[in-house]
Amino acid sequence: MIVALLALQLGSLIAPAYACGCGAMIPDRNHRIGVDRETSVVRWDGRTEQIVMRFTVRGDAQRAAWIMPVPGRADVTLGAPELFDTLDDLTRPEYRKRHYFWPRSKDWPFDLSDSDGLSAGAPMPGAPDVGVVGRERLGPFDVARLTATDPTALSGWLKKNGFELSDRLAAELTPYVERKWEYVAVRLAPDTTDTTGTTGSTGTTGTTDTSTAPALGGELTPLRITFASTELVYPMRLSRLAKTPQSLGLYVLADHRMEPRDDIGGSRPEVRFAGGIEGTEDDALAALTGGRPAFLTAVDQEFPEPSRIDGDHELRAVADTPYREVIYTDRLLTVGDGIPVWFLTVSGVLLAAAGAAVATVAIRRARERAAVRSAA
Repeated sequence: MIVALLALQLGSLIAPAYACGCGAMIPDRNHRIGVDRETSVVRWDGRTEQIVMRFTVRGDAQRAAWIMPVPGRADVTLGAPELFDTLDDLTRPEYRKRHYFWPRSKDWPFDLSDSDGLSAGAPMPGAPDVGVVGRERLGPFDVARLTATDPTALSGWLKKNGFELSDRLAAELTPYVERKWEYVAVRLAPDTTDTTGTTGSTGTTGTTDTSTAPALGGELTPLRITFASTELVYPMRLSRLAKTPQSLGLYVLADHRMEPRDDIGGSRPEVRFAGGIEGTEDDALAALTGGRPAFLTAVDQEFPEPSRIDGDHELRAVADTPYREVIYTDRLLTVGDGIPVWFLTVSGVLLAAAGAAVATVAIRRARERAAVRSAA
């Protein structure tokens, strides 16, 4: 049993981690990478959709790759990291104090410690069924934009060109091939000084020596993917390949408040912010909105069992009801120098009761004395 457990643990250490909403994968099977969180900003004006994606990763791999299906011809550029900081500030929760009357377990007289509780209120030779729209180097990314009429041919092209992936990917790509979607395949690795490449009609190809490159980790450079779409859709089906629970954060910029139609196999999507934003001086955000007002919706969702994901997120317009998450700091209700109101109240009641009791006894004795005098 011990040998079996050790073998299982060793296998988990060297197995590739397929993660994120666009099917991340590891080209070197002797290393690992995991996507702790996928955060995306989506801008949709009814005709064009823009997705700025950022991944927070961990592991010891020097290279990784993923593929993202998109409903139309895509343009890919680098995104602005500061965009996420701006949206984080706009959607920051509101903090309020909330008082309670009766003492709790950490209040006197149950506990003398002073503690507050928080309550959280996207044709190459030898592959005729695969077409290469373009291939270019963007910062740390090797980006290939592809078309395909056969999922197996697409899977074969990706493997042949260094995009190692799960053996199950061809089956998961079938629905997209049937709908004639296109694909953005991305390999990422830290920049090194030993990089060579050539430029051809289909873009730039090259090889990068990553033998001395550092491991990928932390927040990766965002990618911005733009394509035509008459519906607001966020591709998620390939997350079925993930081996570990997934976390998704979406910032949606549109004319109205937008929410997912269903949970697609994850937990219930939670809206943590909804509200209109006016023209902004922030360059990254203005590049998405064109400096015009928009309605911002922030949605979080967890996928404890990625294998249950059964589709892509389709978002729909709902009533423009504003919402901001409120986090309460609970405090015991006190007055003056921190005297608990409950203590004063209880003390007052006890004193009043004692006074009433004394008055009752005094009245009774007075009546007894009066009765004695009358009898005499």
